[in-house]
Amino acid sequence: MSIFNGLNINASGLSLERFKLDTISTNIANVNTAQTIESDAYRKKTVAFSESLKNVQQSNALTNKQSYGVRIDGIREDDTVNLSYDPTNPAADENGYVEQSNVNVADEMIEMIQTLRTYEANASAVEMNKSMLRKALEISKE
Repeated sequence: MSIFNGLNINASGLSLERFKLDTISTNIANVNTAQTIESDAYRKKTVAFSESLKNVQQSNALTNKQSYGVRIDGIREDDTVNLSYDPTNPAADENGYVEQSNVNVADEMIEMIQTLRTYEANASAVEMNKSMLRKALEISKE
């Protein structure tokens, strides 16, 4: 195990939270993007991620999986549909309904606050890791 594993794990967390913030920003920017004749309504996007595991060879010749942070698996699109009645809209269906964006601004703001808090926690952990490494270097000088 490397002394930099903690920093690598925190860096992957920071990267994930930054990507999530970008996705949330895109969702909020498209909250009013409704269906047109040329395009569908905007669909809310979320980030799919999982733990990043790697095989590690141990001294007794057994391999073990060890966590190396998180990895982004992709972006998922929410398939729920919000319809509004607007028979005058050229994009309306035969019943007069037009698809609207399925983004809820309140939900996105909550998600953004949670993501910011997680980002801050990862940034604090990076600082603590740096502090421990700095202290280890000080001890080794003596």
